[in-house]
Amino acid sequence: MPEGDTVYRAANKLRDALVGRVLTGCDIRVPRYATVDFTGRTVDSVESRGKHLLIRVGGYTIHSHLKMEGTWQVYAPGERWRKPAFQARAILTNDSASAVGFELGVLDVVEDEDEVVGYLGPDLLGSDWDAAVAITNLGTDPTRPIGTALLDQRILAGLGNVYRNEICFLRGIDPRTPVGSAGDLRKIVDLSFRTIMANKDRNQRVTTGDRRPGRHFWVYGRESKPCRRCGTTVQFGLLGDNPLEERQIYFCPYCQPPPS
Repeated sequence: MPEGDTVYRAANKLRDALVGRVLTGCDIRVPRYATVDFTGRTVDSVESRGKHLLIRVGGYTIHSHLKMEGTWQVYAPGERWRKPAFQARAILTNDSASAVGFELGVLDVVEDEDEVVGYLGPDLLGSDWDAAVAITNLGTDPTRPIGTALLDQRILAGLGNVYRNEICFLRGIDPRTPVGSAGDLRKIVDLSFRTIMANKDRNQRVTTGDRRPGRHFWVYGRESKPCRRCGTTVQFGLLGDNPLEERQIYFCPYCQPPPS
């Protein structure tokens, strides 16, 4: 699933193509919004909010969440789409570009954004980022595994599975460790912020500082391979609040001692 930095870059791309321009076409291919047509209206702004994307037109917001397969692509007039037309769920056109949302996991048109993003915690890449609030949120349930808490968008918005695994490794914490035993929460939140900020403008996410192919991550996706720091075999598991929400965890059992 795309993480906050991916959605942040998508918002930048859409902002450049749409904001301040009058729509010459608007096609929302969701039955509930089949009659919605913003043709003739000006796009006011585009913003990412955690993993959500908000396109504001007049008093309305076109809200999307990419989920697993979704993507927004921008095309010049007459340019051939790189994905099949039947996958398109939203098409916004102006005189200089077309923005097409393919396979969007969620697509709504709302007047009140709080309906769709009001529950989110502080956005790591947002102008309103508030580390103090994120730290307080993170410490609310000290018995919850830190690896689960970091994925909870109500606590802080923007982290996905890659970041939670890499942040836990960099802090030397087994992701199954309870929040109350995970150490200084300020340092965890600060590392989360610095890591995603460092990657917000990169097409390829890197946490090791090494951009060579295959060397971008410490543990994510490296099951059964030697730890880059100590050589111990990287382990794999599943972690979530319930079986339906379990996601992959990768960890070094030496660098990240298991919770007692």
